[in-house]
Amino acid sequence: QVQLVESGGGLVQDGGSLRLSCVASGSIFSINEMGWYRQAPGKQREMVATFTSGGNTNYADSVKDRFTISRGNAKNTVYLQMHSLKPEDTAVYYCNAILLVRPNVFSPYWGQGTQVTVSS
Repeated sequence: QVQLVESGGGLVQDGGSLRLSCVASGSIFSINEMGWYRQAPGKQREMVATFTSGGNTNYADSVKDRFTISRGNAKNTVYLQMHSLKPEDTAVYYCNAILLVRPNVFSPYWGQGTQVTVSS
């Protein structure tokens, strides 16, 4: 069974930092894309930062220069280092991956989410 497990959320003050981790496990042939999304109360889920299939990174404009996505050596782990956090960054952060779990079939997977709360 394929799983994405996030960790690292919590409560932090305005201007603080947090680091999120996500590990993909299970029967995975390869990882096409992997990254982070977030959903604030009453808002749609939005992309925060992702690795593309070519290994490039994409960031939402609202987090550029404050957040950094990185990968572990095994490529099944992604991190999101968040600096200069603002109250508007408060949301549930979800790990997402496009995985090859059967030949020629890529499927999206989501983690359970981790809460990030930034207090003013």
